[in-house]
Amino acid sequence: MPTLLSVPENVPSSSPLDFPKGEVEQRPRFSALLVDDDDDYREAATAELEHLGFDILPCSSGEAMLQSLDERQRAKTDVIILDWKLQAGLGIDLLPALHERGINLPVVFLTGIPTAAYEYAALDHGAVDFVDKARGIPILAKRLRLIVQMSKGLAAQESHETLCCGKLLLRADVSRALWDGNDVDLTVTEFRIVYLLLSRGNEYVTYRSIYDCVHHAGFVAGSGEDGYRTNVRSSIRRIRNKFRALDMQFEEIENYPGFGYRWRGTRGDDRNVEHSYGEQTGDTV
Repeated sequence: MPTLLSVPENVPSSSPLDFPKGEVEQRPRFSALLVDDDDDYREAATAELEHLGFDILPCSSGEAMLQSLDERQRAKTDVIILDWKLQAGLGIDLLPALHERGINLPVVFLTGIPTAAYEYAALDHGAVDFVDKARGIPILAKRLRLIVQMSKGLAAQESHETLCCGKLLLRADVSRALWDGNDVDLTVTEFRIVYLLLSRGNEYVTYRSIYDCVHHAGFVAGSGEDGYRTNVRSSIRRIRNKFRALDMQFEEIENYPGFGYRWRGTRGDDRNVEHSYGEQTGDTV
């Protein structure tokens, strides 16, 4: 039976899971908040993640997590690791509370019950990954590092850029989408999808590219090699519903069956998308 520190039996002794001596010290340290009500697991996971290059703030409950995430702690935290099943309820029920507080950190779920239904639910509600505890902490650490690096890369790329197209205004500095002046209330994952579609102008964006913009490249969730398509379709459906709650005539996200999606508001003229940075308004593209 796999243990906390276990790795798959077919992984050779020279596997990348075994960090070369000194490699951990050379890598940048990232900060994570770990929420798990199993004291033994939380203590062991914290110790190993810290050994693998993370600074961990352990929390025994969702309430403790919310209390710890003051403005200073938010600025220091790169990712939240959240147990799927807590004594007070499901970890997924904490996502609305995070969003209401304006906390848009990437959330990774840990679970001892790796069912497809739970995985879909986690990803559909804005989590960026869903990891089986039995896979071991080294696998978790690698996935966390990829997620944080991707998140930081997107943040650096977007900076304080604002995109405008028709009724839509995207503020990358706060991950907020406004439709005709009203907050669409997108999760950070949903925002990134809309941002990607709008920034690509008149081009269709493939299912794989949309999925990779919120997960790391090559990661597949769901059943089969094309399982990620189900997650993308679900995300797009949820995004459309949020826009339609504000505007029943919303039809801006267009599907090319079997290929991907585009933001129809830029059809035929990429110059409809305006970019601005900080207080300066950029030229139309």
